[in-house]
Amino acid sequence: MGQGKSQYQIIRTALNEQIESGVLKPGSKLPSERLLSEQFSTTRVTLRESLSSMEADGLVYREDRIGWFVSPERVTYDPTVNTNFHTMVSHQGRVPGTRMLHADRIPAPARVQKLLEVTPLTSVYRLQRLRSVDGRNVLYIENYMNPAYFPGLLEHDLSQSLSDIYREHYNRHYTRVRFRLYPVGLNAEASSHLKVTTGSSGLLIERTNYDQSGVLIDCDFEYWRQDAVVIAADTTVNSNISNNSN
Repeated sequence: MGQGKSQYQIIRTALNEQIESGVLKPGSKLPSERLLSEQFSTTRVTLRESLSSMEADGLVYREDRIGWFVSPERVTYDPTVNTNFHTMVSHQGRVPGTRMLHADRIPAPARVQKLLEVTPLTSVYRLQRLRSVDGRNVLYIENYMNPAYFPGLLEHDLSQSLSDIYREHYNRHYTRVRFRLYPVGLNAEASSHLKVTTGSSGLLIERTNYDQSGVLIDCDFEYWRQDAVVIAADTTVNSNISNNSN
């Protein structure tokens, strides 16, 4: 067992050095597991333990049936800033992309019914979209909106920013957003599009959105690859609220 642990550390150290030195560049593909096993004179079990540990630390990532890659820098997501995905990613010097997967009108699922505060079986629009950063799929998102506020929405180019469509065609814009963020095991739908195994670690960002009149107009569920995003915020502390945790 000691030898296996030593080999595990050797693999991590060697690959880390290659990444930190720039020999293995962000987004580059690692040699196959078979070749790496031969190079390190180890078993695939030990190799995968090392790679999985590095994946948990955000150093490498795996795509099903394709292989292992060096992780690019994470996208910084600030929930306190009112901006759309394309603007957020572009401002960080990265290239955003959105692909429309499906759009339809369905009875509101139970969780959507609760978030949008509508009666059972109320009809809602559902959009399923896939988003990328520098060509890498990092985010699967489902948007749900109340058709009463957006007649004819499905006729628009839904690969563009929804906030732009709202503003230009419906004279509505977000002024209040409620967030819930928590780690999840990615479901089959999200996993398939993000090219990871079902149940892989991910981050779910659940949002409910209000317009300038305080009307609750839509909600969405963002399923992120766990190695693709970091949540960061710069806020002002209310001096009237004491914090005893320090």
